[in-house]
Amino acid sequence: MTLQLIIKKIHTVWSNIRRRVVSLLSLNEKNAFNNVMHSKLLHDMKKRKVSKLLLKFVKNFLKDWYIMITIDDYMMMKCSMNIDISQDSLLLLILYLFYNANLLKACNDIKLRINFINFVNDINILIYKEFIKCNCRVFSKIYDRCEQWSKMHDIKFLMTKHKLIYFTRTSKWFNMKVDVKLMKHQIDLKSNIKVLKVQLNFKLKWAIYMHHVEAKLVIKQKIMQTIIEFTWNSSMMMSK
Repeated sequence: MTLQLIIKKIHTVWSNIRRRVVSLLSLNEKNAFNNVMHSKLLHDMKKRKVSKLLLKFVKNFLKDWYIMITIDDYMMMKCSMNIDISQDSLLLLILYLFYNANLLKACNDIKLRINFINFVNDINILIYKEFIKCNCRVFSKIYDRCEQWSKMHDIKFLMTKHKLIYFTRTSKWFNMKVDVKLMKHQIDLKSNIKVLKVQLNFKLKWAIYMHHVEAKLVIKQKIMQTIIEFTWNSSMMMSK
């Protein structure tokens, strides 16, 4: 759904009579799930008028966890432990929506032509203007808001893993070599990036993604062939 929103927005901007380039900045959070502040999460949920019953459930879910290790006849004393919002938890998607709610509100700005699209800790900022330099200036302003939110929520952004791409099918009309500087750190421009494990190129052509998938399939096929030969001493065709 998140990927569909991004692609749909890009095509909508491209269909406009006036030429515009869509700039996408993909942000990376460091250990997002392990750094969630429980008190801040509950505060943000309360701010969104979540019922007291649900708040109590989440609060109880996050506290009073214990661990006890037994080895043969030896049993270690029961120890209390703090639980993080596990990446495998079914509650993760819902809880992290509340945790990111203030960031979403701060960064979505129709007047500046900004769309903030995120899925859990996968944060993508879309800006569409007539000049790339204008997009870059807006990125700097928006990133300041992101930094303010991160300090309040004890989340750190990995500057070295941020990705930048300009989406356009008329690249000759734009200066495609403009870089973005965030907090005095230069973000390298990419011709293709991975969003939610899907490879996107600046023209939204899917050939590069298909080559990427085909290459993975070849590797997996070779692994499967090795397993079959080692286990049953037969070829892939014979095993069918």
